[in-house]
Amino acid sequence: MLDIFDRISRDAGGPIGQYYDQAFGYYMYPKLEGELGPHMTFNGKEVLNWSLNNYLGLANHPEVRKADAEGAAKWGLAYPMGSRMLSGHTALHEKLEKMFADFEKKEDAFLFNFGYQGIVSAIDTLTARHDVIVYDAEAHACLLDGIRLHTGASYKFKHNNIADCERVLARACKLADEQGGGVLLITEGVFGMTGAMGILDQIVALKQKYTFRIFIDDAHGFGLLGKHGRGTSEELNCMDGIDLYIGAFAKSMASIGGFIAGPRNIINFLRLNMRSQMYAKSQPMPLVYGNIKRLEIIMSEEGDALRQKCKDITLAMKTGFEELGFDTGEAEACVIPIHIDGGGVAQATKMAMDLRENYRVFCSMVVYPVIPKGMVIFRIVCTAAHTMEDVKYTLNAFKEIKAKLDAGAYDGDDVAAMTIM
Repeated sequence: MLDIFDRISRDAGGPIGQYYDQAFGYYMYPKLEGELGPHMTFNGKEVLNWSLNNYLGLANHPEVRKADAEGAAKWGLAYPMGSRMLSGHTALHEKLEKMFADFEKKEDAFLFNFGYQGIVSAIDTLTARHDVIVYDAEAHACLLDGIRLHTGASYKFKHNNIADCERVLARACKLADEQGGGVLLITEGVFGMTGAMGILDQIVALKQKYTFRIFIDDAHGFGLLGKHGRGTSEELNCMDGIDLYIGAFAKSMASIGGFIAGPRNIINFLRLNMRSQMYAKSQPMPLVYGNIKRLEIIMSEEGDALRQKCKDITLAMKTGFEELGFDTGEAEACVIPIHIDGGGVAQATKMAMDLRENYRVFCSMVVYPVIPKGMVIFRIVCTAAHTMEDVKYTLNAFKEIKAKLDAGAYDGDDVAAMTIM
């Protein structure tokens, strides 16, 4: 009989784990220290940080910090104890849910204690054995994990390809009809690694031909996109066509948790059946209290200004990278991927080290299995906390990096540069 631990040791920890000894603490699990923001400390040196999902800069907003502190002082981190269903339900939880429902123009909303597990559990709860799931091929891991729990059929369509989406959807609707089930189409508002907006408006239009429901994870669009920050569906003028809308707190809200908004009867069903919420502790009161303040800011004129600043920073960065000859792919939101083709992981590793050590620019290098095999990117996350001076400095650094890249300075399969002395 095989020992499970022997198998894990033999496989070297998977595609990323094989680099563990050389990369831990530097390329993976790096320690960024100091106040959250564009300028932090890494390995004892100040770096210009482009790796925080703090889109609107709310992490250190004085009103947010004050609300977080007041919440902790008044209730402590334990309150309320228990799951929402048994003893963890409060008036403030209800208030925040109503705020989200009204903001997203849905009948009701339900809070998640954690965004990832909430999304996984929602998919599991919504779908029965005879239902069929249709999903984008580049859907986030939380969506894929939820789909894996589904005991029925599931079909993926080519990323953001409406023709293939319709082909797969037609097949799914036929099978669902034969089985006596329904169809749930799952996609993202903004894809977190590429910054590409989902084709939500085109998918909604397919409702004229097919019977299905749309479930979107808008973790990267909520609070940022749309005239009022309602997300990608507002940006694409298709809010009414989205049946279930999920917003996460970890990005624009700089917090923990999430919510799902939709028809009241469906939200009530989720309240009574989602295992991740029924069998886990309610979101602590300080987070609920602080998240109310965050949402108030997002809905205010200040929120409008923060969204615009983030968009201005993003446009300047994206335009600058493209003028330097870098491929930024489909990026439309505040995440900008810098595609590194040809030299693979070894080449990108040397570039990342040069950026951090000699230019003091910190951005994440992303490889498979986070993104498709063969793809390597530097992931730039623009925020309202950055300045145009930060943009200018970073683009100048990448200009010099590009010259070195073109001259072959990072060529070769040697990954010795991953060892930091």
